[in-house]
Amino acid sequence: MKYLITGLGNIGSQYWGTRHNIGFRVVNKLVEDSGHFFSEERYGAVARMRVKNKELVVLKPNTFMNLSGNAVRYWLQKENIPVENLLVIVDDIALPFGVLRLKPKGSDAGHNGLKNIQQILGTQEYTRLRFGVGDYFPRGGQVEYVLGQFDPEELAVMPEKVDRAVEIIKSFCLSGIQFTMNQYNNKD
Repeated sequence: MKYLITGLGNIGSQYWGTRHNIGFRVVNKLVEDSGHFFSEERYGAVARMRVKNKELVVLKPNTFMNLSGNAVRYWLQKENIPVENLLVIVDDIALPFGVLRLKPKGSDAGHNGLKNIQQILGTQEYTRLRFGVGDYFPRGGQVEYVLGQFDPEELAVMPEKVDRAVEIIKSFCLSGIQFTMNQYNNKD
């Protein structure tokens, strides 16, 4: 079985380490832990790896966040991966920092990356792992907040939270959505 694991973020050094790029941070750790590397391919950086008997195509779109759907559609089609084997890792301001929620479907919740994926794929029926980044910003300050850097306190616990996100990705591929949600959701 083959899966497309997509971490959302923006390319460019000015975005590295921002809250909006947590999807990139998580898939970087997934690939690094497996001893594999990303290579620049069409629509993004791609790594191929295995988790036991599952084949993972790991994608960091280079289309910028708001156009992520083009990269996702291309790689689903190129690798002949069904949409139910798509997992998108995304930042979520509705969750406190470090809270992780796996969801089998849902709205874009105002997230432009998810909105574009939904528009391009024509469905909300794909799995997403929401990584809480909190909502500690004044009214109207959302853009500056998500494009800002994590606080030192958040960075101190970041490795533990990212490792947990990697565990969730592997569990999703090996054991399925229901088992993984029961195992990890609401256990922060």
